[in-house]
Amino acid sequence: MSVTGRSHAELHAQAAAEAARRYEESAAERARVEDRLASGVRFPDTPDALAVRADRILGLGGPSASAVVADIHREAMDRPDANERIIDLSNELQAWSFLPRGVRAGATVARITRRRDGRELPHGTGFLVSPRLMMTNHHVLPDESFARTCFAEFNAQVTADNLPDTVVRTELDPGAFFAADQRLDFALVALAPTSDGRPPGEIFGWNRLSVQIGKLVLGEKVNIIGHPQGRLKEIALRDNQVLVRLDDFVHYTTDTEPGNSGSPVFNDQWEVVALHHSGVPKKDDQGRVLRRDGRPWSEGDGEDAVEWIANEGVRISSILRNLAQLTPDPGRRALLAEMGPDSGLDQSAVAPAPQPGATTPAAPGVTAPSAPAVPATVTVTVNGTETGTGARKPKTGLRARATAFGGRRHLVFLHGRDQQDKEPDDLRRNWTSGLNRGLTLAALPTVDPEDVWFPFYGTRLADLVSGRESTSEAVGLDQVSAAAAAEAFAAASPTGSYERLLYEAAVRAGMPQDGPAATEGFGAGLVGALHRPLSWLAARSDLDEWTIATFLRDVDLYLGDGAVRQAVLDSVMQTMPTTGELVLVTHSLGTVVGMDLLTRLPDGLDPVLMVTAGSPLGLDGVNERLLTHGPHRPPRLRDWVNVWCPTDAVAIGCPLADERWGKLTQPAVANGRDRAHKMEEYLGHANPAKEIGSVLTGPRP
Repeated sequence: MSVTGRSHAELHAQAAAEAARRYEESAAERARVEDRLASGVRFPDTPDALAVRADRILGLGGPSASAVVADIHREAMDRPDANERIIDLSNELQAWSFLPRGVRAGATVARITRRRDGRELPHGTGFLVSPRLMMTNHHVLPDESFARTCFAEFNAQVTADNLPDTVVRTELDPGAFFAADQRLDFALVALAPTSDGRPPGEIFGWNRLSVQIGKLVLGEKVNIIGHPQGRLKEIALRDNQVLVRLDDFVHYTTDTEPGNSGSPVFNDQWEVVALHHSGVPKKDDQGRVLRRDGRPWSEGDGEDAVEWIANEGVRISSILRNLAQLTPDPGRRALLAEMGPDSGLDQSAVAPAPQPGATTPAAPGVTAPSAPAVPATVTVTVNGTETGTGARKPKTGLRARATAFGGRRHLVFLHGRDQQDKEPDDLRRNWTSGLNRGLTLAALPTVDPEDVWFPFYGTRLADLVSGRESTSEAVGLDQVSAAAAAEAFAAASPTGSYERLLYEAAVRAGMPQDGPAATEGFGAGLVGALHRPLSWLAARSDLDEWTIATFLRDVDLYLGDGAVRQAVLDSVMQTMPTTGELVLVTHSLGTVVGMDLLTRLPDGLDPVLMVTAGSPLGLDGVNERLLTHGPHRPPRLRDWVNVWCPTDAVAIGCPLADERWGKLTQPAVANGRDRAHKMEEYLGHANPAKEIGSVLTGPRP
């Protein structure tokens, strides 16, 4: 018997009974919704809810911009009617990406199977919400001891050729993390690594849960992927409708069966909006559950005989609020943080208001869902003197061996933002490892990490960012979304250019410029117009909204504050060769720093090759503020390779099309899922690696 003292069947029956009670209590609201639907109102929700939903649909790549414009302009429409039409179009007309996005979402769904009495019995459904965490129902996994009897099966499905796929089994690891709540009927459990040692999310992907509203309105369609009756994976599409939205639950008419417990409920943009947990059974006047033939139901009839009249899911925002109240140890908190900043669970992304005499926390920011940020510094300055404990250990750049590449040729790696808590030696090895993969593919000799120069400015930049934000209004606990932080970044922009950078990037990524304004809200905070470009960029890339927002914040700070630019360039120049031939390999913000750096090289250092990877140089808001002002061919540079990935939101504006950039090679590469902006991925391709290796192994000067 589990620690709950109750069987799985009892817990499931209670969940169904409570769902039926809520369904009965919301009868008046459901009748109002159904009456409005019957009278021709397509989405009987509030005007504000419709406006937020329409904007989110556009931002996440719903119907194409051309379809929206053609449809809402074929007749005169006011703003509310236009919002309804956009939502309706999303129900009727999907972008082609609806299908591959659905496949990607479906890969995250697993069948939960239980071992009992020497048998393996299909038990429920779960889905990945981080690289290592899976969500399901409390009545599926009521406690840790029960979870230890279960395992997850990914790819329990048929292929496009209607043949059984290769199932991948993964053990549950409740000892690493387990949390559950009976009222909200959810459980969150860690998974053990797969047989090759990787977290399951790195193989199958995972769903980014968001605290933001605007993911669903009344009357809209939802989609469910799961394992009904323990069968191979199935999907319920289109024949459904959201009927009632309660504080913590939502009712809909999607077809499900027993075994769908723990399935994700998706909107048409494949965002998880709810955790499916129970059907709503039809009852008679005496409160008895009825069979499909109208007679009272008994346990011996089986759940297939029940007349189910609706389904109920737990709202994801309610689950996230529940998880935010937990006080886990640092290891478990780190696992929660891997769910990503938009979940509101990455507490390092929250900067509390500074107190007099207290230490200064880091600014909000996360580089990737799998790499939660650590506060930048914990020192303050009082009367010109640094005080406080726990100051960051200084990190310095790394020089190459004097004999590297004959002593007259120098390979220099120049990193991007948010590296302050990483060891330069680890970064150099990782970059070199990526380059060596590419060199091997190009049939060229590999490189020893100790033969690479690695200037390091990460600590200095983070300290400068933290110092600026300690004097500005912090982003509070009720404003943890990326869009809320973006508004704070825009308000603190040195030249007021942050918002321009964000909008230019989104427009270059195809965002319509005449859509409705965003009016997203969460808690007491107001998130305005910056939500739309952020969500648009995130939907068209493998980067989350927080990564995009904080990246542009650091680019804007570097370009807009002369003291920050000078400090970064000075930090880089401390670890640079002074004579010989230079091969400069730059990434992300480092490509911007590298362009400025080329104007300050000593006469004895000859730049023979520059590589820019994952670069924002194509944005006018970036290149116009370089030291040379605008697109230009870097002085004295012989060859230039600009490598970019179409799903890298930082590389918006690539390939560089302005003729003023001059002649350069611009290979597009396909980086791995969720690794679109990783430098190791860029260097691991044969094309850029060949350009670097050919120079390093060429005739000596």
